[in-house]
Amino acid sequence: MGADTTGDEARPGGPSLRRETSRLLSFSDGVFAIIITLLVLDLQPPRVGRGQLLDALFEQWPAYLAYVTSYVIVAVSWINHRATFNRVTSSGKGLQWYNLGVLFSTALLPFATSVLSQALREGDRADQRAAVVLYGLAGAFLSLTWLGLYHYLARHRDLLDEAVADFFFPSERARAAAGVLGYSLAILVGYLVNPLFALGIFLLLPIFFSLTSSGLYELRRLRRLRHSHPRHPRSRR
Repeated sequence: MGADTTGDEARPGGPSLRRETSRLLSFSDGVFAIIITLLVLDLQPPRVGRGQLLDALFEQWPAYLAYVTSYVIVAVSWINHRATFNRVTSSGKGLQWYNLGVLFSTALLPFATSVLSQALREGDRADQRAAVVLYGLAGAFLSLTWLGLYHYLARHRDLLDEAVADFFFPSERARAAAGVLGYSLAILVGYLVNPLFALGIFLLLPIFFSLTSSGLYELRRLRRLRHSHPRHPRSRR
């Protein structure tokens, strides 16, 4: 008879559950790669007559700005996702659904980015306000799904590595809540005041997320480990 693996499957961090978490991470990486590729498809070469290319390229600045903003958002989401699941030792249906929610909301960004860049290039003020609201809602929804994921992990420490600090996911939850508030503010400013002001907030938010990214904790930890274990010079013969 084969070895009984029931204990491993039921025990947090058992081989079967670790494989399931690894598959979840691999699937998520593929989705992030597709999303970040779709963003660049909105950057189309302008079709103009001779001598007009440079001006036409400058006129497409809204598309460049929207692309950079969304690219940074997706990049930070991927970094946070890796940092999050590096701390997860086992998975379950609840975590899988919260993860799918994050992927679903992130996948909306290419559409919202395309609408925003087109409205800024060709639309009137009413179109620009509507596009800002759409993009802001997509960003707020993304932050809300991250908030749900962090809240779930904060409440289910049995899924986490024992070395994870108690304050880690509650602090990440606060960052996600700040994102919901930030995008909501951008919607109000863009709709009631000026859509261009909302663009500034949209650009500042991913900068904030990148500077406070949980992935930076990994870099700091590796740097501390490197300093605490300096390389010894090679001994001379």
